[in-house]
Amino acid sequence: MKRINLLSVGAVTLAGIIASTVPASPQAQQSGSIFVTQIPRGYRDWKLISVAHEEGNLNSFAAVLGNDAAIKAYRSGKLPFPDGAIIAALHYRHTSSEENDKVFGRSQSFVAGAPTNIQFMVKDSKKYSSTGGWGFAQFNDGKPVDEAMLKTCFPCHQAIKDRDLIFTRYAP
Repeated sequence: MKRINLLSVGAVTLAGIIASTVPASPQAQQSGSIFVTQIPRGYRDWKLISVAHEEGNLNSFAAVLGNDAAIKAYRSGKLPFPDGAIIAALHYRHTSSEENDKVFGRSQSFVAGAPTNIQFMVKDSKKYSSTGGWGFAQFNDGKPVDEAMLKTCFPCHQAIKDRDLIFTRYAP
């Protein structure tokens, strides 16, 4: 009896470990709309594609990251991106660094300040066929923004259709 209980506990534990380590597919993390509703697992461990600085009302820095499929596509230079590619943009306030400026002797250093949002583009040519094969997402404080805001994504990205709707260029 002890042996059966021990085997049962072991099997349940092993199943839990396997389930928690298998990466969730992008499709499993999305709703039926053209918008991504959950933050993809492990995105903070993805590779750097490039950085971006947006001025004007946004005044932000962004680290643009890609999962393995996105990085492979960027490095190969082939378009369109393959299904399963995911690109993340981690946005932060653009702020002056007084500490660094003291060292340099003048105002010249800017650093990432408070985080503002995280944006994702998920490639699934069937699911997101009405938006060029890409699903769009933005999360503020870990919560998805409303669909009205996301409806502005595709029209803006459509202007660069020849680059598979991607603004960011790879910076090796």
